[in-house]
Amino acid sequence: MSIDLRSDTVTKPTPAMLEAMFTAEVGDDVLGDDPTVKALEEKAARLFGMEAALFCTSGTMTNQLAIRVHTRPGNDVICDQLSHVYLYEGGGIAVNSLASVSLPQGERGKLTATLVRDHIQPDDLHKPVTRLVCLENTVNKGGGCYYKLPEIAAIRQVCDEHGLRLHLDGARLFNALVETGENPEAYGALFDSISICLSKGLGCPVGSLLLGSAEFIKQARRFRKLMGGGWRQAGYLAAAGIYALDHHVNRLKLDHARARRIGQMLAELPEVEEIYPIETNIVIFRLSENILAADYVATLASKGILAVTFGKHLVRFVTHLDFTDEQLGELELILKKGVVTQS
Repeated sequence: MSIDLRSDTVTKPTPAMLEAMFTAEVGDDVLGDDPTVKALEEKAARLFGMEAALFCTSGTMTNQLAIRVHTRPGNDVICDQLSHVYLYEGGGIAVNSLASVSLPQGERGKLTATLVRDHIQPDDLHKPVTRLVCLENTVNKGGGCYYKLPEIAAIRQVCDEHGLRLHLDGARLFNALVETGENPEAYGALFDSISICLSKGLGCPVGSLLLGSAEFIKQARRFRKLMGGGWRQAGYLAAAGIYALDHHVNRLKLDHARARRIGQMLAELPEVEEIYPIETNIVIFRLSENILAADYVATLASKGILAVTFGKHLVRFVTHLDFTDEQLGELELILKKGVVTQS
């Protein structure tokens, strides 16, 4: 059996999570009477101290719904060059919201208050009107790095000074929270909207949540329907989300510890030139210039290790719920034997 480190989305529900799903009470969510969906939405909103939440199929949908509600055609969105909303959501900002983007280059995908201020469009009829700032926490392309609350608070202040909305792509927000020990309610106080993913580190089979004010969620629900995102007996999936929030958050620290151990293994390999700082569950490393990431990943696959390329010479591993200490030991043995593919 292969060791799958392509993403933390590859997990299967645990037996206990499946039991919660099988025994869930359900209704029709489009008609507003699925009790388990309502319970999940209320639980998530309460956790972050926000008024309401909306259960959706994916983080891409929750992010795109947020941008759609916050902006109008011709507005401008500020997000880092490495941000998921810009790189990996199919051009959705342009397609769904008819908005343009300004792309500061932060450190490992993290914006600062200064960068945000410097990229607000001037009051000029030749320019789009800046309306929204999107942050990502943790930053996928940044190797799982995360913001501290004071950094976000400084950005919030700039947004308030200029009448901008602030959205968080918090696909892996819980990974940041277990490292910092920060209170989720503090995030709810800083952002106009938050997207959290249940199918990454938390181990659900599918689903993300969008959080915000009651009026914001009302508008998002309408756009979700317009995009074909209404679903019926979604309570079976919502039950997995409730179970994950109750049981799978604190254990994320295990994923982080295993990721750091992988970093120690990689540091001993001659073909590895650089390892991004490992702060959560994502390990990104740079290979020597004479080794292509595609070749390296293919060779890993032939040895039973699945990974993804993250650039010409970059490779990414992601630890997760189904990656065990036993597999960690197997990975170490394989890496010690050598993986190098010359090109």
